[in-house]
Amino acid sequence: MSCLLIFGLGYVGQRLGRVLLAEGWRVRGTIRASSRAQNLKDQGFEIAIWDGIGPYPQGILEGVTHILITIPPDEKGDVVLRQFDFPGHSLKWVGYLSATSVYGNHQGAWVQENSALNPISSRGRHRLLAESQWLDYQAKHPLFPLHIFRLSGIYGPGRSVLESIQSGVAQRIDKPGHVFSRIHVEDIIQILEASINHPQPGEIYNLADDQPAAAAEVIAFGCRILGVEIFPLVPFEEAALSVSLREFYAEHKRVDNCKIKDALGIRLIYPTYKEGLPHCC
Repeated sequence: MSCLLIFGLGYVGQRLGRVLLAEGWRVRGTIRASSRAQNLKDQGFEIAIWDGIGPYPQGILEGVTHILITIPPDEKGDVVLRQFDFPGHSLKWVGYLSATSVYGNHQGAWVQENSALNPISSRGRHRLLAESQWLDYQAKHPLFPLHIFRLSGIYGPGRSVLESIQSGVAQRIDKPGHVFSRIHVEDIIQILEASINHPQPGEIYNLADDQPAAAAEVIAFGCRILGVEIFPLVPFEEAALSVSLREFYAEHKRVDNCKIKDALGIRLIYPTYKEGLPHCC
């Protein structure tokens, strides 16, 4: 029986896990808080408590055929690779979830998987370091079936601009010309499953929809969905933004998604936010 081990059983991991559980897989995942364990076990998950720092649970790799790493890296890189060694283990597929922040600022140009990597945010630099560590590991172990997925902004039910609109914290920032790419969680799941079914070790994939758009435009559309007054525009220079949001607005690029379509045969369920956001309610 196929068994997927998910390091970091969170928003994406749980959704992929439920799909595979329904298909007869075993799915094991790590979580930090034991308070979540019973609920996940009730859904069919095998659970291991691991904080990413201390010794990993004994036997966690037993029976595992596939691995997905979703835990964000830190300033030293990937936390999983620091703790685990996989040579000799019979793995069919390993997926690492990275982010398009590794590209940095391309001044609005389209970026492909072979575009220059020049992250300007701390998170982007951490992601690039982790990617490099995994690629170095694969270079030393050529049979290691690594796949890297660079995700654009993730959205979906419970994680979209609709929640920030409803809570009143959304800001429609006016920064003319600035756009970013996004990807619906259901499309992430279908891409990961397509890769699992057709492994191509060593490949890197951009995950994004077809239409980069301004955040202000997406928030306005969300307001229309919810039937509330559209939030006013706030000039970028006057906006009260966190460090991470300022780093977000410092990057300007459009993420090309041709490779997932050509190499994996993907047809997006939600090609733009206009199809995706109404399904986040």
